[in-house]
Amino acid sequence: MQNRSRAALAAALVGALATLSACGGGSGSGSDDSTALRLSGFSILETANEGIFEDFQATDEGADVEFEPSYGASGDQSRAVADGSKADVVHYSLETDITRLVDAGIVADDWKDNATNGIATSSVVVFVVRSGNPDNITSWDDLVKPGVEVITPNPGSSGSARWNILAAWAHATGGTDDEAAGRDFITKMLNNVIALPSSGREATTAFTDGSGDVLLSYENEAILAKQNGADIDYVVPDDTLLIENPAAVTVDAPQAASDFLSFLTGPEAQADYASFGFRPVVDGVDIPEVEGANDPSDPFPTPGTLYTIDDNFGGWADAAPKYFGTGEEGDVLGIITELQQKTGQEGEE
Repeated sequence: MQNRSRAALAAALVGALATLSACGGGSGSGSDDSTALRLSGFSILETANEGIFEDFQATDEGADVEFEPSYGASGDQSRAVADGSKADVVHYSLETDITRLVDAGIVADDWKDNATNGIATSSVVVFVVRSGNPDNITSWDDLVKPGVEVITPNPGSSGSARWNILAAWAHATGGTDDEAAGRDFITKMLNNVIALPSSGREATTAFTDGSGDVLLSYENEAILAKQNGADIDYVVPDDTLLIENPAAVTVDAPQAASDFLSFLTGPEAQADYASFGFRPVVDGVDIPEVEGANDPSDPFPTPGTLYTIDDNFGGWADAAPKYFGTGEEGDVLGIITELQQKTGQEGEE
């Protein structure tokens, strides 16, 4: 399993060629008796999923399954499916990207009725810094110091950006309803932002290419970047936000899609995800030594304070419109959207 990251690029190429071959056959599958599963996912999943696909294909349920994955910014992926792009399994950054499909009749409204409450992967918000942390960035307050250049994805398109921003808000408010403190801190942080790429993966690329002093990101994305040779470090702040990524099957999906979703939250797939830096969502997972983690033998330290969307923000059904509403077509103007507009930080679409 430790060799998985070294083989990821080669596996990705093999997967891409297989997908091209499948599409070239006209049926979306590589043979007459195989099942093609179309997966729509957020960008950060791409490398880890190659190994997950292979492991599922080694099971009885997955023996005749081929995958046709599509990745991108979480919100963009969800909107594409809502607009007609075909998917059998959806795995996104935010619950609201699933509920959009529930509202469209594409995903059943009982999608959360399982052992993990619909969650397939999890992580925490961290600071990605230059190797050796030359700017000594250790806490949220360091991100609002004069001259510190921050990169984070755009909340308008990226699920990871919304987790990042709400983690900063939770720090500023101490997880309370102190809106004034939250507004003040986010305004200062946005004034230090030099780039708002459209997805978490594009934000990582911008940082590893040399832009900025600190990147707000998922812990697993930082670990993967280190596995792939990026000359970076990362800091798990003492107070941060738990990231929970949901997955579901669509209403017209074949049985293989439900089998695959069950596999995703089983111990084998969760151990595979852990090897790429995702925190397991179920108990009983044999966590491997994780290359790229700050402590490979103890890769997932418990933060001093771990905020959650449900406990500190009332769940995504409340948080999404309150903080990220667009103000269009009767939608309220969210607090973060308003602050982005006021600071001129509306980012890349």
